[in-house]
Amino acid sequence: MSAYQDIVFRLDEGVAHITINRPEVYNAFRAETCEELLHALAAAAAAPDVGVIVLSGAGENAFCAGGDQSSHEGGYGGRGTIGVPLEELHTAIRDAPQPVIARVQGFAIGGGNVLATLCDFTLASDRAVFGQVGPKVGSVDPGFGTAYLARVVGEKKAREMWYLCRRYSADEALAMGLVNAVVPHDELDAEVARWCEEILARSPTAIAIAKRSFNADTDHIRGIGALGLQAVKLYMRSAEAREGAAAFKEKRRPDFGRFRK
Repeated sequence: MSAYQDIVFRLDEGVAHITINRPEVYNAFRAETCEELLHALAAAAAAPDVGVIVLSGAGENAFCAGGDQSSHEGGYGGRGTIGVPLEELHTAIRDAPQPVIARVQGFAIGGGNVLATLCDFTLASDRAVFGQVGPKVGSVDPGFGTAYLARVVGEKKAREMWYLCRRYSADEALAMGLVNAVVPHDELDAEVARWCEEILARSPTAIAIAKRSFNADTDHIRGIGALGLQAVKLYMRSAEAREGAAAFKEKRRPDFGRFRK
């Protein structure tokens, strides 16, 4: 893949920078975005001179706003259980032997919040905003998006995030353990660079072993996610899910009440 359409990939002195480049839709991902992310993550993971990977979103407004709802018509039209290879993307972040840093300068919402949660570290601007949105738009991210999130922030907070779909400031995310550090917006890149420098000074093999060990404790969640996405595939074809997607596009409140009858 010599040229990317949805991402920017560059190597810089031991650091692989992978940036979702769709700022016009708050860096929401579609099937093509995930394919390109998978390609870039595989290239970075295999590069012997790469010691850390930085995942970010283009522009000032968003890290990633999750799945592109304009592609959500009962599926996303690509590979994977629901038409976007989410399972593979989540696995690629976890399986890369190098630490992956999420650089969050703005919104990390829905699937974007899941990506930030899955990264080894999350560094946030004081303008960053986190949260889940699935039950508002007719979607859900089972597995790593739910069970692993509970490991990170605790059961009660994870359920609050999913059931209520509230948004959380960078400081609130720090307090719940969702991020590692919060810095002033204009200092975010310098902070990311400091973390990268510190990681690059450490033993890459020791870090790779430690990462594998951490992942081994939660790898069963991969199976939960695979099972859950099969259910999501059926759900996305339902009138209830379609109502959520339609309401989002039409910028109105969804009428979910009729599905409780």
